[in-house]
Amino acid sequence: MKIEIWSDYVCPFCYIGKRRLEEALESFPHKEHVDVEFKAFELDPNTPLKTEQTIHEQLAAKYGMTVEQAKEASANVALQAKSAGLDFRFDNMKPSNTFDAHRLAKYAASEGKEKMISEKLLQAYFTDSKDISDHGVLADLAEASGMEREKVLEILGDKDAFGGEVRGDEAAARQYGISGVPYFIINNKYAISGAQRTETFSGALAKVWAEEQAASKLQDLSGGEGDVCGDDGCDIAGEK
Repeated sequence: MKIEIWSDYVCPFCYIGKRRLEEALESFPHKEHVDVEFKAFELDPNTPLKTEQTIHEQLAAKYGMTVEQAKEASANVALQAKSAGLDFRFDNMKPSNTFDAHRLAKYAASEGKEKMISEKLLQAYFTDSKDISDHGVLADLAEASGMEREKVLEILGDKDAFGGEVRGDEAAARQYGISGVPYFIINNKYAISGAQRTETFSGALAKVWAEEQAASKLQDLSGGEGDVCGDDGCDIAGEK
């Protein structure tokens, strides 16, 4: 079973949805047969690399609300995160452009470390108050994930490196009509939009697994007995 997840590292519901899917997978008896792949999606590609705005000021400007309203909305999201075992610290979050973070994740995928770096990027932004558009921060996270720091800095310094992979994911999102994240596609057939409850993910896993098993069973169209050869010989003149 393959699950593709379109998400962004500054999307709170992407982190919550990721954790709920992981909870569902933890209790799924066939989890070793599930392949999870992360796909890039930039919520705001125009986010500046450096800004003096706080996250509350940025949200207020984006959604046409007051800073106090933005703080209240963020507090509600933080409560949802807490229910998923996550600690969101909105007051200290650093608004970040995520293009380079996605490029790093694509490089990490080529090194077999996609899941590890994705978790570290989300934790760095939402809990540790890191600027994940900063190359030094990204190199620190990569190094902590077992990647070579200097190689990572070299890749980040080349805007073309793994940029095509990021743009490819975003092009695929447009083809699917994905306008919001997180967005989960299972076996290129079923879609789940948003940070759904753990039970929703569990139900989807069970449904798709059952469908896969049914599809793997051949329908017998023989129409009756037929001569065959087996391990102990061939059925000749009705006798083996």
